[in-house]
Amino acid sequence: MEVEVEVESPLNPSCKIMTFKPSMEEFREFNKYLAYMESKGAHRAGLAKVIPPKDWKPRQCYDDIDNLLIPAPIQQMVTGQSGLFTQYNIQKKAMTVKEFRELANSGKYCTPRYLDYEDLERKYWKNLTFVAPIYGADINGSIYDEVGSYYLQVVSYLMWVLGTKL
Repeated sequence: MEVEVEVESPLNPSCKIMTFKPSMEEFREFNKYLAYMESKGAHRAGLAKVIPPKDWKPRQCYDDIDNLLIPAPIQQMVTGQSGLFTQYNIQKKAMTVKEFRELANSGKYCTPRYLDYEDLERKYWKNLTFVAPIYGADINGSIYDEVGSYYLQVVSYLMWVLGTKL
């Protein structure tokens, strides 16, 4: 199992966001890989970055999801300065994926020009207090193809496997 970790110990006491690079075999059994990630302390940060193997292919087409409803988009408000920040979420009115895409591609929210991913991430954190990001979280169902074992609609099962209550 290849894992790129920027932490001080396997239990991640500093709660840093960890990056994982599973093999295709590990990716196919993602529920087991999630347990491995938790054993390394990834859950302490609340999220982790998983880089899919090169053999993995994303969904072929997203043309049929425009009318999918995002019932409660979340706007993340961040305030503060000098290393001390407060973050709170504001629930926005429902919108379709098409409306969300138009908003995401608008001048206010579109991806800025960047040299590399490190530059893009730096710009994200620098602008977080100026432009509050909007997330289409907590949507029932999945936009991923049902083929293969990596199907995100089984999150409740994965949480059960890891012993987490919904």
